[in-house]
Amino acid sequence: MALNAFDRALIAATQGGLPLVARPYEAVGAMLGVPGEQVRQRLAQMLQDGLIRRIGAVPNHYRLGYTANGMSVWDVADEHVAALGPRVAALPFVSHCYRRPRHLPGWPYNLFAMLHGTSRAAVRAQADEVAALLGGACRGHDILYSTAILKKTGLRLKD
Repeated sequence: MALNAFDRALIAATQGGLPLVARPYEAVGAMLGVPGEQVRQRLAQMLQDGLIRRIGAVPNHYRLGYTANGMSVWDVADEHVAALGPRVAALPFVSHCYRRPRHLPGWPYNLFAMLHGTSRAAVRAQADEVAALLGGACRGHDILYSTAILKKTGLRLKD
């Protein structure tokens, strides 16, 4: 699908993220000389058409004080993972949770849940809560702590 001049200007204006203001679509619209509603409608259409996959907020956990971030990995019995995964995902301290294939014999984990805490002890306490929720369906787990901040970027246009 070809992009028109407005689409290119809209992507260029938002590729660094939406402005951190109360009405970001209006702020982008002001930059482009159009109403904020036109920005919102075009972005919605781009989502529907598959030009963009999502519009979302990506918090910087470190700046919020959550410096002990760990991907918890769980070996959950296959017959229980579909029912238990959404329950883990609903925990308030889990930012994202998903099922992944095992890679045996070295990697038995099939459920991943990202945990954020102000200390490793806080993250371990959260993992204990996840373990309690999973109960006997969990055969093992580990926590892989973040060691670097990776830059997250959105849609970019090449020159």
